[in-house]
Amino acid sequence: MADISFRIERMKSESDVALTIKMFTAYARSLKIDLGFQDFEAELASFPAKYAPPAGAILLARTHCGDPLGCVAIRPLIASCCEMKRLYVAPEGRGLGLGRALVTAIIKEAEQIGYKTMRLDTLSTMTEAIRLYRRQGFVDIEAYYDTPIAGTVFMQRQLGLDSQLGSG
Repeated sequence: MADISFRIERMKSESDVALTIKMFTAYARSLKIDLGFQDFEAELASFPAKYAPPAGAILLARTHCGDPLGCVAIRPLIASCCEMKRLYVAPEGRGLGLGRALVTAIIKEAEQIGYKTMRLDTLSTMTEAIRLYRRQGFVDIEAYYDTPIAGTVFMQRQLGLDSQLGSG
C-alpha cells in the first residue's frame, strides 16, 4: 500500500462533480450518524453550491491512474472565516499521509482565497482526525452552531501562519 502515489487537484469537471458526490456519500456512510441535521441531502442535490468558487473550494485526491482516494472542501462561514468540511480518505488511501496532505492543501486554498480563520467540527470518536487537526494548528473552541450530536468537537485555526502547519 505504501507505494501508492497520489495527486490533489481542485474539482473542475462534471465528472469531478459526480466523483465528489460519491466521495461525500461514502464519507457520510462512514460516520454512522444521520447528517440530516446538516441538510446533507439538500447539499448533495444543489452540489457544489456551498463549496463553489470563488468563496469555496473542493479538492480531490486521486491515484496517478485517476482512481479516487479522498476529498476535502471549504465553504464561507462568516466574514473572513471559512469552514473545512467533508474530509474523507477512502480505505485504499489510508496510511499514505493523504489526510495530512488534504488538510495542508485546503488550508493553502483558504489562504489564497483570503480567509483569516478556518473552523471545523468533528465527532469525538474520530480520534485520528482530531490528532491530525491539532498537529495542523487547530485548537478546540466553543460550539459555533447548535448540533444534536453529543460530543461534537469544534476547532479553529488562524490562517496565514505557516509555522502552524504541522509536519508530523
